[in-house]
Amino acid sequence: MLSNDRTSTGKSPKGTVSVESFRGRLRLRFRFNGQRYAMTLGIPDTQAYRRIAEARARQIEDDMALQLAHGGSYFDPSLEKYKPESFLSVSEPDIQPEASMSLSEIWQCYVEARKAGKSPSTLRMYGWVAKHLENCPHKYLSDAQAVFDWLTANVPAGTARRLMMHLAACCNWARKSSLIGSNPFQSMAAEIKVKKSGTEEEEVNPFNREERDRIIAAFKENRYYRCYAPLVEFLFFTGCRPSEAIALQWKHIGRTAITFDQAVVIGATHRPILKKGLKTQSKRKFPINPQLNTLLKAIQPRTADPEALVFPSPKNRFIDWHNFTTRAWVTILSELPDIEYRNPYQTRHTFCSLCREADISSVQIAKWVGNSAQMIDRVYAKPTDYVQVPEL
Repeated sequence: MLSNDRTSTGKSPKGTVSVESFRGRLRLRFRFNGQRYAMTLGIPDTQAYRRIAEARARQIEDDMALQLAHGGSYFDPSLEKYKPESFLSVSEPDIQPEASMSLSEIWQCYVEARKAGKSPSTLRMYGWVAKHLENCPHKYLSDAQAVFDWLTANVPAGTARRLMMHLAACCNWARKSSLIGSNPFQSMAAEIKVKKSGTEEEEVNPFNREERDRIIAAFKENRYYRCYAPLVEFLFFTGCRPSEAIALQWKHIGRTAITFDQAVVIGATHRPILKKGLKTQSKRKFPINPQLNTLLKAIQPRTADPEALVFPSPKNRFIDWHNFTTRAWVTILSELPDIEYRNPYQTRHTFCSLCREADISSVQIAKWVGNSAQMIDRVYAKPTDYVQVPEL
């Protein structure tokens, strides 16, 4: 943790990077693996520049912590990785800091100010934006139009639009923090037109009951992927999100209901982690009917550890949903060529559609799957083609 505190010996706590002012200029001092480091930044000790120094210090602390935890070469002992890309030599007080701060550095200050308490997916998004800024050849706020032109020419329109929105939010923060004088990205996102990927009818394409049963049977019969059959069956029978099923532990399985209260998400280090709470609510209950009870009894160990995963991977870890989709799901569907290929999220749509066919109310379906009744009516519970218009 970045700190200016000292221990009883006068040294900074282990694993921290100190920001110091030396002869009116900022520098970083720290120890790592028994070696002392001092890095002169060459920038004046002002409030704006101290934000940059603190961002660099946190970056070094993060790299040291990652290397200690996972090995590898996260920390750069040459310190080249941590040197500011370019700083203007400030000799007059009326020179604005924005003249010397790159977009990457402004973004890093923004992230450091906002990352506390953010979800893993948000932290991953911060890294995603930083990577695009690193790849962009135009580095400064004065190059805003060139950044816009480069992004719209080199990345998909949807990606460019999201990046413009994030840069606008970042520069709004930087302007309010007196790091920059104006926000040139403010209205750029609106200039990027994004084609819709498809209509709701195309995106929501559930399997029918027969197709569902054949897919489950094919998983059970496949020598390589039969281990995933219980998960596939569970997804079809509950309509839960895949991230919720993968996160289930035996402590969540009661006598009459399942409690969904966590999900597996990809963290900032691109590894799956548990996140408390669900997409639209903190938790929900799902009743166990005889069909679901049979499935759970068949896979429950005789002495189940409450903390054990209900649907572990073959290596007893979280199932990698991307690998499952591209390997197991694609393989099984290819063995059923008369069934139109659809992604595995259609298990959720299938459950909702079959419930509507069974005349279950939208309010009840919404309660089971964690959505609003309006969403069920608008997206999931579409009228089926074979329903006849009554004679009124």
